Amino acid sequence: MPSGSVIVAVCQFSPVADRSANRERIGALVAGAAARGARVVVLPEYSSYFVDPFDETLAANAEDLDGEFTGELRRLAARHDAVIVAGLVERADEGRIRNAVVAVDATGILAVYRKQHLYDAFGQTESRWIEPGRVGGAATFVVDALTFGLMTCYDLRFPEVARTLVDAGADVLVIPAEWVRGPLKEHHWTTLLAARAIESTAYVVAADHPVPVGVGHSAVVDPQGVVVAGVGTGEGIAVAELDPAAVARVREVNPVLRLRRYRVSPR
Repeated sequence: MPSGSVIVAVCQFSPVADRSANRERIGALVAGAAARGARVVVLPEYSSYFVDPFDETLAANAEDLDGEFTGELRRLAARHDAVIVAGLVERADEGRIRNAVVAVDATGILAVYRKQHLYDAFGQTESRWIEPGRVGGAATFVVDALTFGLMTCYDLRFPEVARTLVDAGADVLVIPAEWVRGPLKEHHWTTLLAARAIESTAYVVAADHPVPVGVGHSAVVDPQGVVVAGVGTGEGIAVAELDPAAVARVREVNPVLRLRRYRVSPR
């Protein structure tokens, strides 16, 4: 394996309205990913708790950052010598939640991201239940020679989120998602994953829910937009090696970040 490379895994599964069951399923997935050499394991959005359609149980099952869910992730990270990234239903004020993503290792939480763009589209109203995250921040963590940046699901449709992460040094965009099914949604998902990789000259590591709620197709995409590992529409694990030298080579021959003439600024 090239020096500085990191093996990552995307774990595609269906979180349910049972926090204990979700933690148990995550334990099995992380063990399976680690057995295949993964140092970074990425799980979907809403991994701690999910109900469809949303209702009051979402807030009732929200947790603090130092709650049971992140505690279990920390134990799993220590057991398998890995960084685990997963979607957390985080407690907020006035009966709402924060749609958070946490990156955890054996020492604790490395980074926290809260979804900036809420899914008020295609007939959905996520903002009814969720408090949006602060715009413009970059949540990153480092493993060996690679910097990983966090974003979530619907944020994928807004290229400035990825641009903000790359400006903060990200070589890898990590995207837990619950990409709701609908007309052409599979096409949108795969196209946007490739687009964010190409325009950012970065790896993309994206974990979705399987069908029937999500579209599946969790994937690892290289800096030229090529899928190097992926899952179909059911539950499963895909593993790939991320090479920092590959990022450097692509950025040398296609220096879009250096040649860019526009700045990103939050409104």
